[in-house]
Amino acid sequence: MRVVFFGYQTWGYRTLQALIDLGHEVVLAVTHPTSDESYKAIWSAPVDQLARDHGIPAHCTKRVDEETIDLVKSVEPDVIVVNSWYNRMPVELYDLPPHGTLNFHDSLLPRFTGFSPVLWALISGESEFGLTVHRMDSGLDTGDILVQRSVPIGPTDTGTELVLRGMELIPDVLAEALSALESGSAVWRPQNKSERTFCHKRSERDSALDWARPAEVLERFVRALSDPYPRAFTYYNTERIEVLEARVSEARYGGTPGRVTVQEQGGAVVCGSDAYRAENRGLVITRIRCADGSEVSGEEYFRRGGYLYSGN
Repeated sequence: MRVVFFGYQTWGYRTLQALIDLGHEVVLAVTHPTSDESYKAIWSAPVDQLARDHGIPAHCTKRVDEETIDLVKSVEPDVIVVNSWYNRMPVELYDLPPHGTLNFHDSLLPRFTGFSPVLWALISGESEFGLTVHRMDSGLDTGDILVQRSVPIGPTDTGTELVLRGMELIPDVLAEALSALESGSAVWRPQNKSERTFCHKRSERDSALDWARPAEVLERFVRALSDPYPRAFTYYNTERIEVLEARVSEARYGGTPGRVTVQEQGGAVVCGSDAYRAENRGLVITRIRCADGSEVSGEEYFRRGGYLYSGN
């Protein structure tokens, strides 16, 4: 199977490595330039270097342009495989190979199309997430599904742990997808568009803790934003602090959302939209990172109580 690969970051790196390990003939690897500031990523890995180490021609580009299309045409691939490519592909490219283009998306489509699906799934309280291989079409993550695998989300899992667990699915999922194409046994399953959900690209403000949300949501939020992701943050006495570890309180707390009470061996924060009823669990902050980079326990930091708020 002659394969052209498009990808970036560690997801792309591991997919290209799997293609190599499976013995497929990768005739071209297309990736974003790692030296470009706009393409610096949390999960960065040198896809172009991996390709060159294995004698695979590598093409670095910010977007699919005429040069890229001509390169792909010249190597006559049987299929294009995509994982972590950040620009839309024109139909003349994704429909070019006989088997079309396979896109990898780290969610159980049609749920959590779009960006950062693993983090959003954890924040949303999903019981599982997964990896989907689907045929690329004109929509965003909307094409027919070929292979799909699910992974349970545990009560203490972090976003980082789930991302790494999802990456472990790549080799087997890729092998099954390409085997189905080669043997002519591929069965495509259309997505139910009425079940589609979409999440936008995360920005810095999306990591701010909103004390109007329930403690259970905030606890998942803190776990989702684990290193190397930008951590969940809030403000305390004008200082921006990052919340590294937290748990849901045993007691229930009432009052003003964002109020810190020194309880339960940490800072128990009043939260939830109906906190005035004193029936909500609080978020007990057990470890924080200060603006100077030092880390301290919530119990030590919040000795005098006070208020937390989302903006300075």
